[in-house]
Parts: sequence; structure tokens; C-alpha cells
Amino acid sequence: MLTFYKKYWRTAFDIALIALTVWLIMFTFSLLYRIATPVFLSFLIFACIEPIAKRLNRIGMKKSLASAIAVLFFTIVILGAFVGAGILVTSEITNLIDKLDEYQMMLTAQATEIMEWVQAQISAVPPDVVAKSQDIINSVTKWGSNTAAGLLSWLVGFLSSFSAFVINFGVGIILAYFLSVEIEMWRKTAKLKTPNTFKNAFFFLKDNVLVGIGGYLKSQLILISITFAVVLVALLALRVNNAFTIALLSAVADVLPLLGVSTVFIPWIIYLFVTGQTALAIWLSVILGVVLLTRQILEPKITGDTLGVSAYTMLVFMIVSLSLFGVAGVILSPILVILIKALYDQGYLHRWIRAPKGEFDIRTVPPPGPAE
Repeated sequence: MLTFYKKYWRTAFDIALIALTVWLIMFTFSLLYRIATPVFLSFLIFACIEPIAKRLNRIGMKKSLASAIAVLFFTIVILGAFVGAGILVTSEITNLIDKLDEYQMMLTAQATEIMEWVQAQISAVPPDVVAKSQDIINSVTKWGSNTAAGLLSWLVGFLSSFSAFVINFGVGIILAYFLSVEIEMWRKTAKLKTPNTFKNAFFFLKDNVLVGIGGYLKSQLILISITFAVVLVALLALRVNNAFTIALLSAVADVLPLLGVSTVFIPWIIYLFVTGQTALAIWLSVILGVVLLTRQILEPKITGDTLGVSAYTMLVFMIVSLSLFGVAGVILSPILVILIKALYDQGYLHRWIRAPKGEFDIRTVPPPGPAE
């Protein structure tokens, strides 16, 4: 054991130092995010309004006026979308919560009929087994109903209590306007006053991480929009209740790596088969197949090159970051994972982590020199 420590202590120290650096970055970002949420929101809003403001400025409009028009347009669109979607989703979810007890009774009655049919077909099944099975079914369905009701109630409360978010978002819009007006001044200041070390780090981050993440997010937004539209149109054609909410949940689930829209449809399809609504269950299975097939066909064409990080790794890192640092951890974790992957691919980690001699066959890839 002592030989093991002597051989690996430098490697362990280097890895621990990198892990500590990552933890400090995450902790600092989460702290700053809690303190200055409007500032981070302003960067996001600025990214949305700046293309419009820049285009208006190019055709001769004063930048302050162009930024004001872009902010006004952005605010009207966002407020309209939030208010309309919030009212519709809240109404549909409230209606769904009211019917959960009815759905539970239907599922329990259907499952009881199935058990009674099994008992009639197999005479060896004792009556007490059926009674115990019915108790188990009642417990499971009640638990599922309570869980669903709790989740939906939380979602309604989340949609209904936008006060803090609205305040932060409003301040973010104001900050984004001033940032759009003063952006050239800030760029010149950053170019003149920023040390070369930080400039090199920023350009490395921009070229290897931010560009890839921007393209990936844009492609995923297109795919999610397609999923939402397909599910919504199909459910409306089938005259399914709460079609908008279900389509919205499907779009949100489509974001999750390894899970996707199946997390919404598969439990629903199973429930429909159990309760005897076979026709609707078959149609939903067809819709699920169409959505999955459409995504499989379009994803390689829209996404193009992947970020080089497996979905499992990304999901695990996001879950751990969410537990440790909250929403800020989820926001920053993809950037750090892709950054670490880029550092590994370009040989930086091979230089920073001293491996024991003779243990690994590693060819150190020298990092590229500074751009000319």
C-alpha cells in the first residue's frame, strides 16, 4: 500500500487540484447567480435582442433607438407567450388534477376485473391472493395518483408564482438594453485592459466550447419545436383533452438525455391498455413511433457533429451539479464538461496530470500555440 501511495500521490494531487478548481468555479458561479440573477438574465436577453438592434443600426438607425425597438419587440413576444401559455397550461393542469381520483378508480376497477378473470381461468389461485393483489393494486394506484397530483400541483404553483422571476426578468431587460447600447465601449475596454492570459483562455473557451454549445442548443431547440408541433397536432386530431399541456410536457421531456418523450407516452399507453382504451393506446403508440423516428432521421442532419460528450456523462454531471449547486450548477455543468473534454483532446490534461512512469502508455499531445 505504501508503494501505491508513493507511486500515485502526485497523480492524485493533480486530479484533486483540478477537481477543486472545478468545484470552486461551480461554487462561485452559483453564488454569483443567486446574488446577481438579473445580470445573467441580461446576457441571455442581450443575445436575443442584439441581432435585431445591430440590423436596425446598420440601416442608419441610432443604436439607442434600435436597441429600444428590439427590447420592446422582445418584451411583447415574451410576455404574450408566457401569459398565454401560463393561462392555458394552468387551466389544463388544474382540470387534470380534478380528474386524477376518477382515473385512479377506473384503473383499480379494470385491474380488479383482470384479476377476477385470472382467478376464473386458473382455479388454483386462492381468493386471498386476489384480495391481496387488489390491495397492492389500490396502494400502487393511490401512490401514483398522489405522486402525479403532487407533481402537477407543484407545476401549477410554479407557473402561478412568477413574482420573483418577473422582477429579475424585468431588471434583466433594462440591463440588456444598456448593454446593447454600450456594447462597443465594453468590447474596446476588454480588448485594451484584459491581460493576455485571460484573452487566450477566453478565445480557447469560445472556439472549443461556446461555439459548439450555441450550435447544439439551436439544433435542440429546432428538434424540440418539431416534437411539440407533431404531438400537439396529433393530439388535437384525436380530440384528446389537455393536448397543449401534454405536448408541452413531451417537449420538456425531449430535452432529457437517454429518456426523451417516451417518459410521457409509455406510462400513458400502459394505463390506456389496462383501462381498456385500446384504440387510443394504439394511436398514441403510433404517435410515439412517429416522433422517435422523426427525431432519429432529423437529428443527424440538424445537429451535425456532436459535442463529443456522451449523454450519460452529461446527465450524471448535471444531476450531481443540480444537487450541489442548484439551477446554477445545471446551467454551468455542460460548459465545464465540454471544456474538460476539449482540454483532454488538446493535450492539456496530459501535461497537468503527472502519471506514474511505466503505468500508462500516453503520448502527450502538445497544446497549440497562441493564434497569430
